[in-house]
Amino acid sequence: MGTRELLGRLRMQDPELTVTTPPASLQRPTQNLLTTPIMGPLLALVVIVVVFSLTTSTFMNAGNMSLIARQSVVIGTLALGQTLIILVSGIDLASGAIMVLGTVVAGSLAAQGNAVPAMALGFVVCVVAASINGLVIARFRLPPFIATLGMFTIIAAAARLYSQSQSFPVTSDLLSVLGSGPEFGAVAVTYGTMLWVALTLALGYALNETAWGVRVYAIGNSPVAARLNGVNVTGVVFSAYALAGIFYAFAAWQALGRTPIADPSGYQLASLDSITAVVIGGTSLFGGRGGVAGTLIGTLIVVALKNGLTQAGIDSLYQQIATGALVMLAVGADQYRGRGQRA
Repeated sequence: MGTRELLGRLRMQDPELTVTTPPASLQRPTQNLLTTPIMGPLLALVVIVVVFSLTTSTFMNAGNMSLIARQSVVIGTLALGQTLIILVSGIDLASGAIMVLGTVVAGSLAAQGNAVPAMALGFVVCVVAASINGLVIARFRLPPFIATLGMFTIIAAAARLYSQSQSFPVTSDLLSVLGSGPEFGAVAVTYGTMLWVALTLALGYALNETAWGVRVYAIGNSPVAARLNGVNVTGVVFSAYALAGIFYAFAAWQALGRTPIADPSGYQLASLDSITAVVIGGTSLFGGRGGVAGTLIGTLIVVALKNGLTQAGIDSLYQQIATGALVMLAVGADQYRGRGQRA
């Protein structure tokens, strides 16, 4: 458990409580390493970079590093919303479908007229869909897995019905602007990448420096204890899902910039990829532990692994196997850390 999460949990019990961290010399180095959520993902990313740098001739090229950053923005932004939901002990299997619906609505309407109201309506659709998830989970107490699985089915079908299973080319500069940006030789830094970094910093600040963030971690650790300490659990959980909808909307905008076509069948594995990035990044599936720094690293791990395996000529099916193995290792490490904390 990180310092911020621990302080959030303790403050809910006693605002005047002072926590003294044991000297590093009294902690076992191995245990300290494994109980720091961000260290594992960071080491994994370093290993991936080193291995593919030695086994391929193009992985460390400036152009390829730029490509990895551009490939990361959509999943990375989706993963920010997913992080927020997982921190309150939830999960969202519909995040990718909500994003795709937003791209289809915005793309289809922009093709008929003004792009500004089209993009605005795409944002509204994403936020409303995510808020419905929050309502049925927070207010009516449906299990997050079941509620979001049902929403995934509904949204995926709605996107196809709305578009009549047709795709829409993106010709509007507004819709595609996040796919462009300044170039520095072989390195292209898109506005979508800048937005991803800005959103990561903004959410990190909200979670680590505000009372709302303390409540998010407190609910993830124990919703019963948080409620007994006066936290409006229903309201905070609902706000987490609604805010995640904003991140899904930004991801939809980034997706329109990355691929200039609004396709109802696109990004089919986006939800799973976002969950994978969050889990690999060290955020606990049981809630209350983790953060956006780990999610950013987890996203880079997922994308860099696929990129490196592709350059090494590995079949995409083996890439999925490797990603699945990473998820299992990450969940196993999370459970190990949880056992160590309980001990």
